[in-house]
Amino acid sequence: MSGNLPEVRGKLVASKELSELTWLRVGGPADWLFMPADVEDLAQFLAALSGDVAVFPMGVGSNLIVRDGGLRAVVVKMGRGFNHIEVEGTRVRAGVAALDAHVARRAADAGVDLTFLRTIPGAIGGAVRMNAGCYGRYTADVFVEAKAVTRAGEVVTLTADDLQFQYRQTTLPEGWVIVEATFEAPSGEPEVLHARMEAQLKKRDETQPTKERSAGSTFRNPAGFSSTGQADDTHDLKAWKVIDDAGMRGARVGGAQMSEMHSNFMINTGGATAADLESLGEEVRKKVYDSSGIELKWEIMRVGEPAPEHEY
Repeated sequence: MSGNLPEVRGKLVASKELSELTWLRVGGPADWLFMPADVEDLAQFLAALSGDVAVFPMGVGSNLIVRDGGLRAVVVKMGRGFNHIEVEGTRVRAGVAALDAHVARRAADAGVDLTFLRTIPGAIGGAVRMNAGCYGRYTADVFVEAKAVTRAGEVVTLTADDLQFQYRQTTLPEGWVIVEATFEAPSGEPEVLHARMEAQLKKRDETQPTKERSAGSTFRNPAGFSSTGQADDTHDLKAWKVIDDAGMRGARVGGAQMSEMHSNFMINTGGATAADLESLGEEVRKKVYDSSGIELKWEIMRVGEPAPEHEY
């Protein structure tokens, strides 16, 4: 046992500072950080772990604020044992640690159209968990199944019905860890698919603060999507527009700022705390509600405990 935790073949670290692992570079320590060697290592660990110990699966930290007090949990972070990408026909199977961009490129090489993943920050686990999407396509549109390890250490297969895809969210029992996902997508000419992705990258870099320290879109678009994440053309309300209308483009709290380039992107200008970022987000939500009656919902996941001196 390691500090009363099960033995592992992977890596188990106590009091790991999570600010080192999130794109926004904020957050206090996790009680434990576990990087399993493979699915078997993960399953055995969870099966032996005391049921009163919380488990938090973490991807690359691209859409996450960990509060300054950290996480009272075992954070499970996947590494090399979970970044495989395999293409068979029009099906693509990828480990949860495989980056979305890498999956899109490998699929395009094989003539499979997962181009919408190319500009989405993060890894496949997060894409499935949050039903990530852009350019009118969503993970739910191409999802076939996922493999997960339950909190009790059982390896199970999840269908779309199990995950209940909605706009920017899914349903997954507490402590379950997705380890692999399979997608099926239309075929296309590799040259055409790669050209499309290059155009998408160019557009993204022209309109989003890709050189800044951010976590992607801060808030969900407030309306206009069906339960599966499909766009509804009868509504076209965008979060950035209501933020602009509330006068919050460029707003700051401490080291946190709503980007001047794209007002639905929150950036750490240097030295921001998680409290700065979350306080700014809540101020934006209040101003938007006061000016338009619209209640913005966070797209960035916020977890953990505030530092003792902060209240939200």
